[in-house]
Amino acid sequence: MSGALDPAALDGWQHVYSGKVRDLYEHPEHPALMLVVASDRVSAFDHVLEPGIPGKGALLTLLSDWWFDRLAEGSGVGAGDHRAVDGPEVPAVVAGRGMIVRRLDMHPVECVVRGYLSGSGWVEYRASGTVCGIPLPSGLQDGDRLPEPIYTPAWKAPMGEHDENISYERTVELVGAETAAALRDASLAIFARASAIAADRGLILADTKFEFGSDPATGALTLADEVLTSDSSRYWGAEAYDAGGPGRLASFDKQIVRDWLAAHWDRTGEPPALPDEIVARTADRYRELIDRLTA
Repeated sequence: MSGALDPAALDGWQHVYSGKVRDLYEHPEHPALMLVVASDRVSAFDHVLEPGIPGKGALLTLLSDWWFDRLAEGSGVGAGDHRAVDGPEVPAVVAGRGMIVRRLDMHPVECVVRGYLSGSGWVEYRASGTVCGIPLPSGLQDGDRLPEPIYTPAWKAPMGEHDENISYERTVELVGAETAAALRDASLAIFARASAIAADRGLILADTKFEFGSDPATGALTLADEVLTSDSSRYWGAEAYDAGGPGRLASFDKQIVRDWLAAHWDRTGEPPALPDEIVARTADRYRELIDRLTA
């Protein structure tokens, strides 16, 4: 999984961790900073697939950076962001897909906000009338807007284990009442602001997940990792949504990959390689979201 590069090519940055998509580096001369590099890797059903999506890392980094700028504009969303104001330049070998960020004390909670009923929430709702244990009105259909956005946190499991949906009360046990409330309130505030920005560009932000840490020096709540990207969020085109029909819930992400894999793999053994057409169509969806948001 690791896409670790030679420290010499990275101006001394040393690899410390690889997730499904991102690689993290630290530098002995900059202990308060980290280098986050977004790769072109794509994952589905807990597997990293081959081949990757060309240009995906750069698109994710561009979109995160764009959203951090939008959220920083006098937003009052309850959290700053982790980008380093002062520090070294991103090494040339990862220019466009790397970001220098401040090291944080990360909270072990994925802060999920859902404004619409879809995905795993729709599956649970059909079975029990709830989403992550939260009761919802009867009669809702796949893709329906919820009466109001709901906060459905998840516990960030150690690497190799599955994240687990948890109650708000469990979040209080994990991080304390004050931090739990701050995570919830900041997540809902950011979601509301981002939803309005997306709507102005003809897009619906159906759901997303945020990650936060605390600044070691000040304790300030800080938005971290990626934010509002195609990998962390579900976007729909408002025009297609309003028109209805089979393309109503076509999302700007890797759903094309998931659908193809579900139809061609029984989830045993290693997953098959992605066809060129699926790779190309997925890349186009990532780029289209960027174009629609940033135009």
